[in-house]
Amino acid sequence: MWSGWPVQRVLFLFLGIVFLAVFVQVGLMHWRQNFRHWAMWVPVVGTPALAVVALLLAWQNAGLLRQLFVWLSAAGVLSGLAGSYYHLEGVGERVDGYTLNNFMVGPPIALPLLVSALSVLGLIVVYML
Repeated sequence: MWSGWPVQRVLFLFLGIVFLAVFVQVGLMHWRQNFRHWAMWVPVVGTPALAVVALLLAWQNAGLLRQLFVWLSAAGVLSGLAGSYYHLEGVGERVDGYTLNNFMVGPPIALPLLVSALSVLGLIVVYML
């Protein structure tokens, strides 16, 4: 099945699966927090959209899908950076502020950066390979 698959196609498949996994994690964590801030909806809507388009690109390399993926990936980079800012702010709002314990139990700083990093990988796949 994998014989003859170009690396770009494999990477789109990988990105689709990983964005789905990130969606599950982000959805559960933001649901647990009752979507207290409107920005919590951005990754819950954006990551499954990125996943679906990446999976479609793994099977059909269409120009419109590629352009949509570029736009969604660019939004993913920006939303991940904004999410890290919001998460960092959230850690500081906890009792005692920026302590090691609050970084361990508070909102994860690295998870939004993962969305940014995966989105950058998506842009690399589109433009460099």
